[in-house]
Amino acid sequence: MTQSQMMPALTQQMQDCIEACMSCHSMCEETMSSCMQKGGQQQMQIMRALMDCSETTRMCADMMMRRSPMSAEMCALCAKVCDMCAEACMSMPDDQQMMRCAEACRRCADTCRAMAGAGM
Repeated sequence: MTQSQMMPALTQQMQDCIEACMSCHSMCEETMSSCMQKGGQQQMQIMRALMDCSETTRMCADMMMRRSPMSAEMCALCAKVCDMCAEACMSMPDDQQMMRCAEACRRCADTCRAMAGAGM
């Protein structure tokens, strides 16, 4: 039995969602590094959202890649976490890194919502 016979191929929608999750994960990690350099109370609050988003997006991508039966539920949660992180980043509109991160989070939230709605 070949690998493809045991596990169905990833749909284009799943591949797009995995890519958005990994892109968001990377952007959150980069933004955390930027926050650490700046310090301050506002950055510390945003750091919590960035950490949650970074971990959630990575886990969501991993679960889709292994075709977990919990993927749809994870995508729904991931969309919520990404929305929360985008809002946190938007609190610093003059920071270009934060704005790029908010955009990545919104894109990921949209693809995850679509995947959760698809029921996989």
